[in-house]
Amino acid sequence: MRKTILIVDDEPDIVDLLKLFLEKEYVILEASNGQEAIHLFAQASIDIAIIDIMMPHIDGFELLQWIRKHSKLPVIILSARNQDMDKIVGLGLGADDFISKPFNPLEVVARIQAQLRRTYEFNEPLLVQPSARETSVGDLTLDHDACLLYKRGKVITLSAIEYKLLKLFMDKPGRIFTKKQIFENVWSYQYLADDNTIMVQISRLRDKIEDSPRVPTYLITVRGLGYRFAKKDELNAP
Repeated sequence: MRKTILIVDDEPDIVDLLKLFLEKEYVILEASNGQEAIHLFAQASIDIAIIDIMMPHIDGFELLQWIRKHSKLPVIILSARNQDMDKIVGLGLGADDFISKPFNPLEVVARIQAQLRRTYEFNEPLLVQPSARETSVGDLTLDHDACLLYKRGKVITLSAIEYKLLKLFMDKPGRIFTKKQIFENVWSYQYLADDNTIMVQISRLRDKIEDSPRVPTYLITVRGLGYRFAKKDELNAP
């Protein structure tokens, strides 16, 4: 799957320039201030954030502090505030890199790639057992290479969150997952509040996988505990 980059900057020209150099290889999300960025963190799975310092509502330093309370994803500060103290504060708050404006877009791309390699490739074990390329339960087959779902042979396109949700459940049919476990496994952030984020995504996923979403046979609610995926013998039962 392509990595997702969140660009947080209130200058549209900066965002457009970065998108020009990045959108062919990455999924790009954008926010014009920290408040919008925090909202996006609850809606999408983000792999790296590029943030400005001087923004309305919630500035870059406040946003960085919020991110570090919830996630270890790499963060690059991209700012016109290029005094040594700004860099010291940013790195001290948990930024992984600091790039001053004006900047060379190719350098930004190179630094993004370096952070992604360090975070998601270099930390992988040297020897890993090859994982299954697909998982099947009942009439559903999840293709891990293409991140596509097949239901009775028909292709069903999934969002990144839907794929991660479905993989979590299908890899361990029968296991009950609490909302906290689901959120922290799929979104990779600390679960703080019981909002509607998980319920909305479960509903969307049911619309795609169930014959009757209101009477689900695959993705089952366990009242008071969470959700579980049906086991193969349950689906084959008369």
